[in-house]
Amino acid sequence: MGSKVSKNKKKSGKPSKREDSLEAHGAGKCPFVHHRRADKKVPPANVDLSVLRGADYFSQDDYAKSFSQLDLSALKKELAEVLTTPQEWWPADWGNYGPLMIRLAWHSAGTYRVHDGRGGANTGNMRFAPLNSWPDNGNLDKARRLLYPLKKKYGKQISWGDLMILAGNVSLETMGFKTFGFAGGRIDVWEPESDVYWGPETVVMANERYGNVADRTTLEEPLGAVVMGLIYVNPEGPEGVPNPAKSAQDIRVTFGRMAMNDEETVALIAGGHTFGKAHGAGPKSGDLEFPNKNVLEAQGFGFFQYKEGKGVTTSGLEGAWTKEPTKWDNGYFYNLFEYEWELTKSPKGAHQWKPKKYGDADVPEALSEKMTYPMMLTSDIALKTDPKYEKISRRFYENPEEFAGAFARAWYKLTHRDMGPVTRLLGSEVAPVQIWQDPVGETEGPVVGDADITVLKKMIDESGLSVTELVSCSWASASTFRKSDFRGGANGGRVFLEPQRSWEINSSFDFKKVEDSLRQIQEDFNKNNDSKISLADLVVLAGMTAVEKASDAKCNFQPGRTDATQEQTDLVSFGYLEPRVDGFCNFGLASAHALVDKAQLLTLTAPEMTVLVAGLRSLGVSFDGLGVFTKDTSTLSNAFCEVLTDMDLMWEKTESAGIFKGKDRKSGEDKFIASSVDMLFGSNPELRAIIEYYGQDDCAKQFQEDFAAAFSKVMNLDFTHYQLNKAI
Repeated sequence: MGSKVSKNKKKSGKPSKREDSLEAHGAGKCPFVHHRRADKKVPPANVDLSVLRGADYFSQDDYAKSFSQLDLSALKKELAEVLTTPQEWWPADWGNYGPLMIRLAWHSAGTYRVHDGRGGANTGNMRFAPLNSWPDNGNLDKARRLLYPLKKKYGKQISWGDLMILAGNVSLETMGFKTFGFAGGRIDVWEPESDVYWGPETVVMANERYGNVADRTTLEEPLGAVVMGLIYVNPEGPEGVPNPAKSAQDIRVTFGRMAMNDEETVALIAGGHTFGKAHGAGPKSGDLEFPNKNVLEAQGFGFFQYKEGKGVTTSGLEGAWTKEPTKWDNGYFYNLFEYEWELTKSPKGAHQWKPKKYGDADVPEALSEKMTYPMMLTSDIALKTDPKYEKISRRFYENPEEFAGAFARAWYKLTHRDMGPVTRLLGSEVAPVQIWQDPVGETEGPVVGDADITVLKKMIDESGLSVTELVSCSWASASTFRKSDFRGGANGGRVFLEPQRSWEINSSFDFKKVEDSLRQIQEDFNKNNDSKISLADLVVLAGMTAVEKASDAKCNFQPGRTDATQEQTDLVSFGYLEPRVDGFCNFGLASAHALVDKAQLLTLTAPEMTVLVAGLRSLGVSFDGLGVFTKDTSTLSNAFCEVLTDMDLMWEKTESAGIFKGKDRKSGEDKFIASSVDMLFGSNPELRAIIEYYGQDDCAKQFQEDFAAAFSKVMNLDFTHYQLNKAI
């Protein structure tokens, strides 16, 4: 669940003595430079565009082909041997590394958060800062070193992201638990993911992420953890105070931020704590506080080193939850409900709980033959004291098979939630498609070919729908895609399903008119042809047809999308994809950060982002006409670039926040109206260089071609580039 956390900053705003000590020794400083807080005002010249330079760093096809050569059963057998083969350089609790590997998989996957889809195990990013040096990940560097011989042997056939999750699954299976499934397909990155905002704090275990620290629902979005350096919650209780009721509030918020409902939350906590122990008995080594401290002779080793006979310290909390910590059973709930629990402290002074009137000690210590007593964390006691959690916990206690099934499904969701649709999942152990994987329907007939597409384009052209309406609808559909967790996009045609059809962003055009027209085209075409067109395909084709009509450029239409049903759509889960702002179409008061953030999720480079914004403006795809610097929105032009580089214009703020007007320098006549996002492209040196290029007299045609290419890329993101199974 988490590591011991010190009291956070006092109400005075001054750091605690613990934080002063950490600062003095360098141990508490966050080992990574974090992004600025998303809502912080950043001067246009300083907008960080670096995340757009390496946007498309995945190599799905190559990995899928390598993974297809993997003998998964052989690897699992060797993994099982690793788990019960203690190494001299790091102890195995009860002779079994299984609980350590479960924690490795959990913490690798547990950073996922629903609001932006970032985090999770998908890229193997736990190997890098800041995650590899978070206190909550203490000693997981040892788990990865234990796995490296297998990574070395199997090489390209298994990524670190897949291997860490597989190690957790094999650990569960060897200790008597039946897992729900395992899928490969996580592609490793080679450097820290600079696009992930982990919080505003610069000191680990600090908390500056609540609008009101007393109201735990004010946790800053998109963050999931309660403080810097934890995966979920403080196991001692909020701010280190052992209050089970308030701990339950933290659990509900943070697990909810990571896509879990109450039942899944209880199953995960109880299932995870059925195995292993918390470590707080031994001393910390003085000089190796975390892997990124750059102690050369440590060779990347960090955290708290093991000393023979003195135990291991990771969290400062000490003890196991059950008397058989390497076996799947119902011992966790038995202990939770059959005993009363009272507050105590670990050998390191951390708040934890001990059972009253337990009887003889029967919990084996991890590294000796001594017996001790079970313990619980404040976050465990919360499952008994919170009314909703207690009801679920008691049901699981009384129905062990139901508990096992719930934990199996929740574990699968935890470890696969960030991987996207089931079409991306690889291997022989992939579970049946789940609702949280945004399933889509099957094809209803042969996919349309070139001749069919020609017919459909003519039908679209004769529909009476404007270029602006068609492009607006296709953008609203496809631009929901995010590469962080491969959700969203046009596939499924969910733009015409709830909740997406009711999103405010669709109010800039006549949504019903477009829907009715496209549905009629689909009905007429499918009734008279053997080939069938889905609404998902038709929305994309309609937008591309409009772009081609407005220019001399060609778009890359790839048919084969299918439609989802309302029953296949999780309203709550899909709701997280709703854009609150979208700088590409001037929806809401989008900031420069929000624009770049969305561009990065769409895998765009800075030039692609720029040409899309400029092109969408010229086609009238913009709320309130902001940034639309041409009267002819039926023609794709570089007018946006020409106007922003025109020195005969001067710009000034208006009384409306984020709105500017352009005036003729000589006459003072108002000519244009623009947003702060529009103005960014003339203010930021890098972006201005791009619009100056596209504004050149000889670049009009290239502008159209580059827009069509970037537009096609966004339209196809969810359909081709991220379906790994197609590569095998």
